[in-house]
Amino acid sequence: MKTNAARLLDKLSIPYQILSYDVDPDDLAAESTAQKVGLPPEQVFKTLVVRGDQTGICFAVLPGNAQLDLKALARFSGNRKIETVSLKEVQPLTGYIRGGVTALASKKNYPVYIDETATLFEQITVSGGMRGMLFLLSPSDYLRAVNGILGAIAQN
Repeated sequence: MKTNAARLLDKLSIPYQILSYDVDPDDLAAESTAQKVGLPPEQVFKTLVVRGDQTGICFAVLPGNAQLDLKALARFSGNRKIETVSLKEVQPLTGYIRGGVTALASKKNYPVYIDETATLFEQITVSGGMRGMLFLLSPSDYLRAVNGILGAIAQN
């Protein structure tokens, strides 16, 4: 099954591999997903939807075993304050449900901030736009696909 995210990568001629896993709706944690696909959690990136007081909606993409450093992201993105959006806002804003959120082919082209640790890996995984599907691709290709900005936005 092709998601809009996959269609975008195809259109940009970006190579990727699809990793599928069984979904437990009660456990959508990135660490659990990493275990299911046999990768370390720091290589399985999760996508959070946040709202800055200056920039509005944006995506924060960080390792599955890390927490978002809201203050660091606010400084980095030119905001005084950033907060995660409520779960009920995620799908109307992005077109994706929790556990399937990706910055690839979102409803709107929001700014995408990616933790700099992504460049430590030859390949990272990000959501493929639905639960149970990850894309394995190079960090540089992902950055290009989402017009992402690298920075120190995660804390362990």
